Amino acid sequence: MSSLFVIDSSTHYEVVRKITEGGMGIVYEAEQKGTEGFVKRVAIKVIRQRFAEQRLFLQNFIGEAKLVADLIHTNIVQTYHLGEARGVYFIAMELINGVNLEQFANQLMTKGRLLSAELAVFITSRIVRGLAYAHTKHDSKGRSLGLVHRDVSFKNVMVAFEGDVKLTDFGIAKAKGFLTDQEGEVVAGKPDYMSPEQADFRVTDERSDLFSVGVVLAHLLLGRNVFKGVTTDESINRVLEMPIPDFRTLHSKIDDRLNGILQKALARDVERRYQKAGKLLYDLEHYIYHGGYGPTNETLGAFIRELFGQGDFSQSDATRGGTVAMECKP
Repeated sequence: MSSLFVIDSSTHYEVVRKITEGGMGIVYEAEQKGTEGFVKRVAIKVIRQRFAEQRLFLQNFIGEAKLVADLIHTNIVQTYHLGEARGVYFIAMELINGVNLEQFANQLMTKGRLLSAELAVFITSRIVRGLAYAHTKHDSKGRSLGLVHRDVSFKNVMVAFEGDVKLTDFGIAKAKGFLTDQEGEVVAGKPDYMSPEQADFRVTDERSDLFSVGVVLAHLLLGRNVFKGVTTDESINRVLEMPIPDFRTLHSKIDDRLNGILQKALARDVERRYQKAGKLLYDLEHYIYHGGYGPTNETLGAFIRELFGQGDFSQSDATRGGTVAMECKP
């Protein structure tokens, strides 16, 4: 596929290959070409034409691009450009050389390995850093965006081979003035990572994301998602009704303090849950750093490079099915 997205006479995006596709859209790897031989590798997210013709769908796609364009944080995948070429709308965004947490977990399982508690908490703390920034984001007039991601899950968290952890895909996020929302009418997100209020068609706030973070942390620690059922209905039922386990009984590496963090993050009563991402972040970082030296990006990078290995992993494998962690849904 050749130059598909032309911006002006000196700037265009040349598609290199398809990364992944879903029912609603396609993600490509592309080269941004500029003057004097300038080239930058990016990811291009495109919605399928039949969805682009639906006004609400297109509004949400554009709203997502406008929302995340101003989210500039080391733990959030950056958006560079919203464009339109020959009637095709697209978002140009940061291309991550790495894997999403689902691919990461699958490789751990394939190799028969389990993540250490320290690295699991470190990865989770980077997700929470991104959320703490997003939750407190204000618009140009100083008004809170009231942003809630609503889809914090393994597929939407990237780990680069350099060790960076990045949250992506704000396609079903809600924020004032950016996205047309049907909260209370439809359930959006992945059932086994949803908060109880999200699964129960109730209005959500930032505390909903913190429940999802708790699910991610437990999944990283145990190597399985305790809320995942055989069917969507079973997963939702578990989120709503299954007793939250004492995680100390599920794995010996989970101590009292870590179990306490999980219990508070996964409290069904939102008033008993962590109220702010910053508080959860403090507890996670205190857990891994209170004794002195703890995990870093370099530590995680060395681990993931060793886990996949030169013989097991190539750039084409990395990007197939999710290197930019897109599910192609605005």
